[in-house]
Amino acid sequence: MSQSNSPSNIPFERLEEQLNWYDSKSSYNQRMFKWLRSATIVMSVSIPLTAGFVKQAWVTGALGALIALCEGLQQLNQYHHNWLTYRSTAEALKHEKYLFLAMAAHYAVADDPNRLLAERVESLVSQEHAKWATSQAQVEKKKEADKK
Repeated sequence: MSQSNSPSNIPFERLEEQLNWYDSKSSYNQRMFKWLRSATIVMSVSIPLTAGFVKQAWVTGALGALIALCEGLQQLNQYHHNWLTYRSTAEALKHEKYLFLAMAAHYAVADDPNRLLAERVESLVSQEHAKWATSQAQVEKKKEADKK
């Protein structure tokens, strides 16, 4: 068995994989949220200006429709919520990484630091997944309630 795949490295590799995933997804969701929110602000500010200076009413209507589209995409994809949740999980994983590398805190006294790392990483990932599933269920409940 190669050293990179030895059982003692597997928990750390999993930590790195999950940290990279949560970090990149957090960054993506942050960019999408800020882009959609910025576009909404610019279009909102443009409506009074176009209403006053542009004679074609469809321009003002199109801006309003685009605002609704941006807000709908934000609501549907939950970019703000995902950004904050994924960032929180990434930071918690970073915390575990630094403690593990320094063999500090609970790792300093653990009989098997690798096993403890695996347990703590999986716990963090499971907690985030449970939060995500709960938030998705709440979104679906709200959609159903809005239909009624």
